[in-house]
Amino acid sequence: MSDKRKEKISSEELFITGGLLAIVGGFLDAYTYILRGGVFANAQTGNIVLLAVNIAKGAYNKAGLYLIPIFAFAFGVYITEILKSSFNNNTLIKCEQFVILIETVLLFTVGFIPLSVSPWIVNVTISFICSIQVNSFRKIDGIPYASTMCTGNLRNCFENLYKYTHHKNKQTLFSCLKYMGIILLFMLGACIGTVLSKIIGYNCIWFCCIILITVFIILTFRKNQSERECTK
Repeated sequence: MSDKRKEKISSEELFITGGLLAIVGGFLDAYTYILRGGVFANAQTGNIVLLAVNIAKGAYNKAGLYLIPIFAFAFGVYITEILKSSFNNNTLIKCEQFVILIETVLLFTVGFIPLSVSPWIVNVTISFICSIQVNSFRKIDGIPYASTMCTGNLRNCFENLYKYTHHKNKQTLFSCLKYMGIILLFMLGACIGTVLSKIIGYNCIWFCCIILITVFIILTFRKNQSERECTK
């Protein structure tokens, strides 16, 4: 990759940024599954299926419960779009930095909620967090990806592998490897989440706060670096 190409990559599109967020995504899936009711709060496909199943069974009260995380996820998308339109290059911090701060504060708060409290409160909060994360960080090195779910990344990984094996385009091989890296880091996050959930308990979610603070520092450093280069 040329220096010119590197300059065009914004801090939120760096592989290290996407990789750290993928670790958070995997961790949160393991956390909610093991400690918060046996559900995956990151993606809403399962909730939509369970919503439809309970409607078909006539269990409307139970179906209504699955609407809550779906609405929380949708609300998160709506909020991030508002934030994107509110921030510009002249603001003190970027939209993505503000999103990371929101995530950190909410996850730090979740770490104080004991297991005796209904898991829905935590799962809805995490659904919102995953929504603002996945809608704010949508690319790595210019290619689309998701940090809180793997289906699209897996499809793109092997689509690019096929393109490389048949057309010998090295760029598609690099894309394939990036997607594979994100998937592996998501798995690493899930492994860490599993181990820490069993050893530490519900407070282990503060591990994600450490990762998010690291992402915030990277975003801040790159933003300040870019501003200094612009003033030269």
